[in-house]
Amino acid sequence: MSYTIYLVEDEDNLNELLTKYLENEGWNITSFTKGEDARKLMQPSPHLWILDIMLPDTDGYTLIKEIKEKDPDVPVIFISARDADIDRVLGLELGSNDYIAKPFLPRELIIRVQKLLELVYKEQPAAKKTGTAVSSYNVAEEAREVYGEDGNLINLTSKEFDLLLLFIHHKGHPFSREDILLKIWGHDYFGTDRVVDDLVRRLRKKMPELKVETIYGFGYRMMTS
Repeated sequence: MSYTIYLVEDEDNLNELLTKYLENEGWNITSFTKGEDARKLMQPSPHLWILDIMLPDTDGYTLIKEIKEKDPDVPVIFISARDADIDRVLGLELGSNDYIAKPFLPRELIIRVQKLLELVYKEQPAAKKTGTAVSSYNVAEEAREVYGEDGNLINLTSKEFDLLLLFIHHKGHPFSREDILLKIWGHDYFGTDRVVDDLVRRLRKKMPELKVETIYGFGYRMMTS
């Protein structure tokens, strides 16, 4: 699977260097030197963001808030010349998955990106792309990949794919929001069940042919036909 990564780094030389290293791994890299340029291309979401905190026209903290509003599950790595504990803590609070302080070896960033992509998307490169037909889609459960009728890969986050599998394995079964919250987020989640509505909305947007029915005042179910 070829991942798409967005890199936001205002230092031209470092931007070019990191882009080269990332592309050598076979990933599709779109790089930006300004936060405003990255802001214009937040949708569709990449598989991963690499954000510099200090940018000429904004800062990484502002960008990650906007990124997470559009796609709460997309992983983010912060890079920064500042190595203060408060920066690391604030980054984690805002939803970053990792933080690397400058100066660093490009290979260290590559290793962190690899591990984060494997963790979030649970990719199994050797898995076959054949799978279960669902509406007009082909769902490869082992590879955790979904393909449209045109054969193109549909990029789902880990939770979006988990929700899809829940519906596929229990077609016609009504799930309350609380049921979905427990099965997708687990017992340790503390927060509103509105995240379920947002997750369903994003899945519907990416897979419009999927027959997911809203049960008013209760939850959702996937129709069998």
